[in-house]
Amino acid sequence: MALSDLIPMMADEPALVSILGRREGSIVIPEPARAITISSLVDRAERRPVVVGVPTTAEAERLVHDLAAFLGPDDVELFPAWETLPFERVSPAIDTMGRRSRVLWRLHEPERAPAVIVAPVRALVQRLGPHVGEIEPITIGVGDVADPVELIEQLVSFGYRREVQVEHRGEV
Repeated sequence: MALSDLIPMMADEPALVSILGRREGSIVIPEPARAITISSLVDRAERRPVVVGVPTTAEAERLVHDLAAFLGPDDVELFPAWETLPFERVSPAIDTMGRRSRVLWRLHEPERAPAVIVAPVRALVQRLGPHVGEIEPITIGVGDVADPVELIEQLVSFGYRREVQVEHRGEV
């Protein structure tokens, strides 16, 4: 039996039925049951994605891992918080920027959207820039041939700076 086979067994759970279809809802779930409970709610939800806020990044990462066991890895995304403050002169980690961009890009088209987005509360309150998620990512796979001039033009249109010698992030 796969873990996903357990989800329909929770379909008639009174606490879950009581919050389905409501704009806002709140139930208390013991930590070991959170992933299956959220998976069951997502399975029956009419609107997707379902956004789940948790207190910390560590909790968000754990929950994403657990939810992926029930729903599959493509249906669950982590929306991480910036690790830097707005006034700091330090760029966020490249991985964080990539993960945030991926989630926002997936949200831009309903058929690409994940079923669940898990985010630490800090990520949910951080502002987003205009037009985020509208840029199609550049994907170059092993064995693919890319036109360097076209690639540079696309990167410049994304905000990269043309430089004679690349020394910093954001230069091409």
